[in-house]
Amino acid sequence: MANITASMVKDLRDKTGAGMMDCKNALNETGGDMEAAIDWLRKKGISKAAKKAGRAAAEGLVGVAVGANTGVLLEVNAETDFVARNEEFKSFVKDASQLALKEGGDLEKLLTSPMGSSTVQQTLTELVAKIGENMSVRRAAALSVSPGVVAAYVHNPASPELGKIGVLVGLKSSADKEKLSALAKQLAMHVAAASPLALTQAHMSKDVVDREYAIQKDLAMQSGKPEAVVEKMMEGRMRKYYEETVLMQQTFVIDGETQIAKLIEKASKDLGAPVQIEGFVRFQVGEGIEKVQGDFADEVAQMAGGR
Repeated sequence: MANITASMVKDLRDKTGAGMMDCKNALNETGGDMEAAIDWLRKKGISKAAKKAGRAAAEGLVGVAVGANTGVLLEVNAETDFVARNEEFKSFVKDASQLALKEGGDLEKLLTSPMGSSTVQQTLTELVAKIGENMSVRRAAALSVSPGVVAAYVHNPASPELGKIGVLVGLKSSADKEKLSALAKQLAMHVAAASPLALTQAHMSKDVVDREYAIQKDLAMQSGKPEAVVEKMMEGRMRKYYEETVLMQQTFVIDGETQIAKLIEKASKDLGAPVQIEGFVRFQVGEGIEKVQGDFADEVAQMAGGR
């Protein structure tokens, strides 16, 4: 049996636009022969979906699902917001989110999970062929807490548990679960609005911090002040940066004055047990996807059958 590598699967996916598992199966069935694998996909009728794969799928929905002490976010992309409002698409995202919860947010396991008489990946492939737009299950993430609660929030929901921004917040505590859930929901709303990059300063990516420091120092140097003064200025500039990007240092958007760290400290006293933010996850549809801008004249010519 041929050794099928991840790079081979990616190469086939890039060439055909077919799903990851479909590409893996095709390569396994053809002993790793790339051209034969392409033919295999065409013979299976997957090429109809593959024709759409050159277009950026930067719209879509984020689905949320919450269990006992676990929550999951799932992003499924489509090319247009029109499809994101399609009832079949919404139903797929909702069902897939529930399956993602069972699989603990493992994307590869999710794609091979049974859905109806098929799998999640095959069901999506069939939906692509039916609707005529490129779609993909882009990412999934799970958050678990014990003891404590995980709360979810969907901003401007398209329907229950579906929207453009989805957030999970986990609070670790032995305090009353109903009160914890209410606090976690408010914190999830805060995360949706404030979009923190990390829970604490220690959780910040060194590369991100170094880049920001370099930018801020360059700006400070433009003042013409001596190096020693600039270094003092940097303390204030970086403090402000952390207050904007670190969850525990942000100001709670709901009251506009309390620092999140102080909010948690107060909650611990009010609920009679230590409360700790175990973590958070925030998905916004299409973030990080580069939308390819096509040539408008070329697009019109193609629609008119001129090319």
